[in-house]
Amino acid sequence: MSVCMQCAKELTYNEIGAHKKFVNRGSTSFLCKPCLAKKLGVTVEDIDRKIGEFIEQGCTLFVEE
Repeated sequence: MSVCMQCAKELTYNEIGAHKKFVNRGSTSFLCKPCLAKKLGVTVEDIDRKIGEFIEQGCTLFVEE
């Protein structure tokens, strides 16, 4: 099980996918959505909205929750 490299929260599949999509596809350590949002200067809702768009496009980094 992966945990956030900043706050140690247990990560979901989509949080790992978001980090890969927005930071580095080859990453082996990841940030949770709140920590990723802070790093990117956006809101968690912005990330959730983009994840929804990527799911609609068929991106395999994400699953419907």
